[in-house]
Amino acid sequence: MGKFVEEPKVITVDYTGKHVEPAQEMHIASESAPASLMSRNVTLLFAIACGLAVANIYYAQPLLDAISNEFGITHSSVGIVITITQVCYALGLLLLVPLGDLFNRRWLITGQMLVSVLALIAVGTSPTSMVLFIGIASVGLLAVVTQTLVAFAATLAAPAERGRTVGVVTSGVVMGILLARTFAGILMDLAGWRSVYLVSAVLTLIAACVLFRVLPHSEHKRESLSYLQLLRSLLRLFAQERILRVRAILCLMIFTAFSILWTPLVLPLSAPPLSLSHTAIGAFGLAGVAGALAAARAGRLADRGFGQRTTGVALILLLISWLPISYTQHSLLALIVGIVLLDLAVQAVHVTNMSMILTLRPEARSRLTAGYMVFYSIGSATGSIASTRIYAYSGWNGVCVLGAIVSASALLFWALTQRLK
Repeated sequence: MGKFVEEPKVITVDYTGKHVEPAQEMHIASESAPASLMSRNVTLLFAIACGLAVANIYYAQPLLDAISNEFGITHSSVGIVITITQVCYALGLLLLVPLGDLFNRRWLITGQMLVSVLALIAVGTSPTSMVLFIGIASVGLLAVVTQTLVAFAATLAAPAERGRTVGVVTSGVVMGILLARTFAGILMDLAGWRSVYLVSAVLTLIAACVLFRVLPHSEHKRESLSYLQLLRSLLRLFAQERILRVRAILCLMIFTAFSILWTPLVLPLSAPPLSLSHTAIGAFGLAGVAGALAAARAGRLADRGFGQRTTGVALILLLISWLPISYTQHSLLALIVGIVLLDLAVQAVHVTNMSMILTLRPEARSRLTAGYMVFYSIGSATGSIASTRIYAYSGWNGVCVLGAIVSASALLFWALTQRLK
């Protein structure tokens, strides 16, 4: 038990619900991973690395007005910057994350992070909107290293601690999303929006070097599948695993609601009568972190069999959160309360989702993560473009109504799936 158990050299899975002998061996190897491989410090390192990587696709949200002014993009269309990032993130989930089931993750993770450094530099030095869009697209494509890290953490964790480990690492993801606004807002006021991406390039480079030293050096044999077979097996997972389908749709809805709040929030806060600075706007991300931290134990609740109950309570809170959020232009305290509730709800559902799906097929954790997170990207992109357009025509009240409708739909969908088991 003190040694890392290598995966079998050849793994054959027919994905009809039955696993041949090698796949069973891999299941045993994966489930017997010792707890020492994911110590508290290593788990925190994974969480920090995930936060840094995912933050790269959210820095633009509090910078939308500055980017709009510099490149002449209208407020009704500037959400396309976020949408491009999310669409490319979805492509990366489909095309890159499944490779974690095929290749050595140590090289895959550090390689993607090093290329991300180049993409961030391109964004930070972009002379035209076209270069900006190309750089942003590359950043989104490569930020999926976050999900490779999550799947790797689940593989290295002992079964009894997997929910806790996934909870901590995914909390790092959500905190990275939220603190990206604070970080970007402060740097924007100090040195302009371009400095955000250049500083991130330096931090990403440091993280890549540390991970290269810490991640397991052992070469592990992966599935004997071609790249196309690997991608096709992802579709089979959706066809065969009901939990994956249900949780993926919930993921789409909660992150649509998440983006409906966060993408256009900079617009009413920076406009009269509030006219807040970028630093002040970014600081609202700290309220979201409080909510995310409060939901960090959701993975443990899922391990104890309370995943469905946690989901239901969280979705109710998500719907309620839009009431105080609707008072944003009258009370910043109400906005803070709404942010805490919304981010607590989103994080609780997300951690529960990940804890549940990563127990389905140990030999396919990268593909399970990739398939699930594609719906995250679809939801985030949809929320970003829809909310900025609604804001242009109906103002903040229209945005809040849209968010409440999406949240109510998520709660209704969850209730129906409980009845139709």
